[in-house]
Amino acid sequence: MGEIRKLEDMSVLAIMQKWPLTVGAFLDFGLHCVGCPIGPFHSLGDASLEHAVDQQLLVDAITASIRRSKQAR
Repeated sequence: MGEIRKLEDMSVLAIMQKWPLTVGAFLDFGLHCVGCPIGPFHSLGDASLEHAVDQQLLVDAITASIRRSKQAR
C-alpha cells in the first residue's frame, strides 16, 4: 500500500514496468505512454498536465489497476 502512495513521484514508465496492468488505465485516458521517449521523465502529474487529464481520476484508475494486479497474484 505504501508503494501506491508514492505514485505521484514515480515516472509513468516506472509505474507501467512495476505494474503492467496499469497500461490499460493509461490508454483509457488517452495517454499513449507505452514506448514514449518521455515516459521515463514524466510523473503522473506531468502526464496529467500535458494531456489535460484530471490527475486525481488518473491516480484513482492507476491505483485500481494496481490493486487488481495484486489480487491476481
